[in-house]
Amino acid sequence: MGCQMNVHDSERFAGLLEEAGYVAAELGNDPDIIVFNTCAVRENADNKLYGVLSQLVPLKAKNPRMQIAVGGCLAQKDRGEIISRAPYVDVVFGTHNLDALPVLLERARIEKESQIEILEALDVFPSTLPARRDAAHAAWVSISVGCNNTCTFCIVPALRGREKDRRPADILNEIQVLVDQGVLEITLLGQNVNAYGIEFGDRTAFADLLRTCGKIDGLERVRFTSPHPRDFTDNVIEAMAETANVMPHLHMPLQSGSDRILQLMRRSYRSEKYLGIIERARQAIPGVAITTDIIVGFPGETEEDFQQTLEVVRQSRFSGAFTFQYSKRPGTPAATMPDQVDPEIVQERYERLVALANDIAWQENLALVGSQVEVLVATGEGRKDDNTGRASGRARDNRLVHVARTDVGGQIQNIRPGDVLTATITQAAPYHLIADDLHIVRHTKAGDAFEQGQRPVTPGVMLGIPTIGK
Repeated sequence: MGCQMNVHDSERFAGLLEEAGYVAAELGNDPDIIVFNTCAVRENADNKLYGVLSQLVPLKAKNPRMQIAVGGCLAQKDRGEIISRAPYVDVVFGTHNLDALPVLLERARIEKESQIEILEALDVFPSTLPARRDAAHAAWVSISVGCNNTCTFCIVPALRGREKDRRPADILNEIQVLVDQGVLEITLLGQNVNAYGIEFGDRTAFADLLRTCGKIDGLERVRFTSPHPRDFTDNVIEAMAETANVMPHLHMPLQSGSDRILQLMRRSYRSEKYLGIIERARQAIPGVAITTDIIVGFPGETEEDFQQTLEVVRQSRFSGAFTFQYSKRPGTPAATMPDQVDPEIVQERYERLVALANDIAWQENLALVGSQVEVLVATGEGRKDDNTGRASGRARDNRLVHVARTDVGGQIQNIRPGDVLTATITQAAPYHLIADDLHIVRHTKAGDAFEQGQRPVTPGVMLGIPTIGK
């Protein structure tokens, strides 16, 4: 549950458990262990976890040996409250001690009582742990954890701690291992990814890392998420423009277009700076797609503030927007602010924002009809693909594309997740593109791995791997 960092951490959970001798339960079989990796950013994250946990009571009654573990941000926040509300949970562990999971499960089994272990500081950097990945063609690479910002709506710094940066050589080691395994695309992760380097005093470290990624043979696509406008500098734009395998996509959280609300949010930029970043990115990187995050209904937001957000959205021409209705998070300054906005007003504004964002995204997608697109295939077994006979994947600018499996001669092509193809865009919708008439299908090592049913394993990257790079 939650963000990309949780996806990354969950791969480490799977790697740790398999290293300890566990195997993934077959679909349809009752598992012996269920691990929840939780989010605490939004209120419904709590409701979702406890709702799903309650559904496991009959399963636990049928198999008392089954163990349930809860980790992640909500575990870091709620701690012993999880056991109080769900006494059948066996293990609760936090964001700073992922590596403790197998030991805690064993201890709970031996002592026959629930185990709670929450650390206040990072114990082992998650990326040094083994990982079991579902995708052979793409991987997450964490370059930092934690955040030094103090946004009034966000509880992440309290749960993930202050920013801790990995050394460039360690990051490059991991990327090299992944590429050797057949990975074509990596996404650099950080709560504030473009602040990377602040811990060791190098403000050009992130741009330098992007450029160095461009020198790794076999690495075809580099992405990163999520940057902060405060720390976004022109040298990062230059590195994106100059590095061929850094993709023309920029996810830049806006949160609000009102300078007054941005100040209340404690976001250290204003709308003029935000729009300037987007303008310079578009000048330097032809065809760059811009996506964003926006919060509606922050305490004190007036109709005038909301109109300013709509205006920034109109000027920004986002290819996609993740829109959220503000919800109180206990422990954040915003939760106790006056002038909380009526939920009905928030809902109405949210609907207007979504309508505008979708209309702009659709217009931006329609402008691409008739052009050729390179797609890295990401799915091939989903219901949408089965029903339409299409493969799905991401274009270089991160747009979702559903591609026909027939080439210009009408011949059906064997397309697997991890393969790369080129096709012509024929239709557009707000959230995806349709492409037909395959021109090229390039089979890859990752596609071979998918066809053979292999789930890639990445060892702990600090364990005996030679140091490369800076």
